[in-house]
Amino acid sequence: MRSRLAVLALAASLAASLALTGCQVLGGDDGPAPVLDALAGGLSSGDLSGVRFDAPDVAEQYAAVVDGLGAVLPSVEVDDAEVTDDTATAAVTWRWELDGQPWTYDTTADLTRVDDAWQVAWAPALIEPSLVEGEHLTLDRTAAARGQITGAGDRAIVAPREVVRLGLDKTKLAATDDVTVSARAIADALQIGAPDYVERAVAAGDKAFVEALVLRAEEARTAVPPAYAEIPGAVAIGDQQDLAPSRGFAAPNLGSVGDATAEIIEASGGEVVAGDVVGLSGLQARYDDQLAGTPGLTVIAAGAANDRAVFEVPAVPGAPLRTTLDIDLQTKAESALATVGPASAVVAIRPSDGAILAAASGPPSVGLNAATYGQYAPGSTFKVVSSLALLRSGLRPEDPVSCPATTVVDGKSFKNYDDYPASGLGTITLRQAVANSCNTAFISSRERLRDGDLADAAAALGLGVDHDLGFPAYFGQVPPPEGETEAAADLIGQGKVLASPLAMATVAASVAAGRAVLPVLLPDLATEQVAPSVPLTASEAASLQVLMRAVVTDGSGSFLLGLPGEVGAKTGTAEYGTPDDSGSLPTHAWMIATQGDLAVAVFVETGESGSRTAGPILARFLS
Repeated sequence: MRSRLAVLALAASLAASLALTGCQVLGGDDGPAPVLDALAGGLSSGDLSGVRFDAPDVAEQYAAVVDGLGAVLPSVEVDDAEVTDDTATAAVTWRWELDGQPWTYDTTADLTRVDDAWQVAWAPALIEPSLVEGEHLTLDRTAAARGQITGAGDRAIVAPREVVRLGLDKTKLAATDDVTVSARAIADALQIGAPDYVERAVAAGDKAFVEALVLRAEEARTAVPPAYAEIPGAVAIGDQQDLAPSRGFAAPNLGSVGDATAEIIEASGGEVVAGDVVGLSGLQARYDDQLAGTPGLTVIAAGAANDRAVFEVPAVPGAPLRTTLDIDLQTKAESALATVGPASAVVAIRPSDGAILAAASGPPSVGLNAATYGQYAPGSTFKVVSSLALLRSGLRPEDPVSCPATTVVDGKSFKNYDDYPASGLGTITLRQAVANSCNTAFISSRERLRDGDLADAAAALGLGVDHDLGFPAYFGQVPPPEGETEAAADLIGQGKVLASPLAMATVAASVAAGRAVLPVLLPDLATEQVAPSVPLTASEAASLQVLMRAVVTDGSGSFLLGLPGEVGAKTGTAEYGTPDDSGSLPTHAWMIATQGDLAVAVFVETGESGSRTAGPILARFLS
């Protein structure tokens, strides 16, 4: 065994050998490892108080370099050092997560040993290898091009359209003109907030154009008063802007886009930041991930003579969202509703494939999605469903039914509408009862139906069975009646029966198609249809088509007789709400129709009758 003296001699020899090569054993008691561990932790947390540097105020300098990247913190790892005498170097690996994009790179940490203590050399290049004194990092975001929502045939719904930009061009002001006076006159002429606009105009530079309002070209022709042109500095500049065909085009369903709200930013978990443009409602909100794409970002080394990019991720455009909306038919539907006072809707479906071609809610709906999500008593349009139930009970279109002036059920008196033709009373056929919309004939036939028959008939025509179509859609309800009076009211679309215009358009489409139609707005969304327990048969559909055609040829929809093609229809009026001073209830006005491969529902929340209120709208749409 070697003596202690021999061991010491061997150690001394090894130390001398190492000294000759200029290297030291790593991580010893006086090695840089503890300092490097502290450096990794401090850079990752932003707290450098536990790290010894060769310069003062490093924490402040570090913050100044990285603050432009936002509140995000890096993940930093430091490798073992290579030590030469009193200096050492170590590789530093940085990992940032910027808006979901990873940025990884390496820098080098230089260390020196002073008075047996290791310290880190401070330089901006420790943070990013190309940085020099005076430079800092900033993050620039590039918005991704938002995906289009397209209509039938992949036509872009939002496309470049002519606009007019109105405002004050300060270069057009003469020396004697007062900016404040002109700005206030422009605000008054365009009916915008004068104080804010005047403040912006005064603050703008001498050569600025201070925009007040942007109007579609066709709107500008009527909305801008002639006196606007006489205001000193007032200009109208033609331009183009990506817009839908009309200001409110399919807005309740398509939705809107705008700056992210505080609530959206908070709920995003950091994916959305202030200033981002996002979907705020409708399809724009529900499919925002698909439409928004991925923003691009650039990390810039700023502060020197020439800013430069040190990391770039290009923006990825959003993907389009396809819809079945026919732009021309949607425009026509909205035009037909433009002058309607109460809330209203037009829905058009192609029976052959269920494509929703138009889903328009009238202007007074004030953002309410009356077309596809409104919930209303369908009135006599529901008699198409009741007719199917009666057909299934064995009744045929030419079979006789009783149509008295009134009928009483459990003390409740039911009557026909005020203008019901006297010639249609008495014993008539089911075809005549549908054509003239005889309430009492349907109520008097209620004994033919068993529990559940009405709901089964509704399901066979696509009503009362919920499906997720990828947008707000109400399919209606036909709940079990509570008592004979409610059962009687259900047969004429009152009681607790409810439907949306979409649901009633689906009923009409199912009659035309000869099967339960599933409406489709998003053709790329796979929706499995819930099959009705008792499907519609070809003979049943043919009988319903005869009954709806009779409404046009011999009944309450005769005003449609001159339209092209073979039109079938059903009128409807449904009481709702509270009585007026005379004791009368307000009424919904409905019409449904088929014309070739087109099925339409028209609804007006408050109207005189289906034929008088909804009828002219339907005629305008089908003509």
